[in-house]
Amino acid sequence: MDTLSYKTVSANKETVTKEWLLVDADGQTLGRLASEVAKFLRGKHKPYFTPHVDCGDNVIVINAEKIQLTGKKWQDKTYIRHTGYPGGQRSLSAEELKSKHPERVIEKAVKGMLPKNRLGADLFRNLKVYAGAEHGQEAQKPKSINLNDIK
Repeated sequence: MDTLSYKTVSANKETVTKEWLLVDADGQTLGRLASEVAKFLRGKHKPYFTPHVDCGDNVIVINAEKIQLTGKKWQDKTYIRHTGYPGGQRSLSAEELKSKHPERVIEKAVKGMLPKNRLGADLFRNLKVYAGAEHGQEAQKPKSINLNDIK
């Protein structure tokens, strides 16, 4: 046999087919939801996954205000940021962040599960999170995904 009968196929921007997926966060646990959403954004559920290419789907998450955390994480989990000035470290509990911006709780969890480079920043732009059940992507005809059916 002089030639290989198979070749490794590497996806690129032109060969990737992107879909729109709709995920309902109502009653879901934050970390489990975020890991599944990150998997969809990255494209790891597709047979032609290529690590250095944006081959994932666009994901819409609705009902972010109804996300669940286990234990006392609503009070104990803190989100820390820095203003850039001396003594400028600020922190919010998960409860405070949820009351101000419920969509940011999911956004921060998903962003932490994506690569920390330009590809991760591009993948994060494919995520849309809404606090309520209404979203602005009806024209894209998103396919609804039930996370309880995924094993």
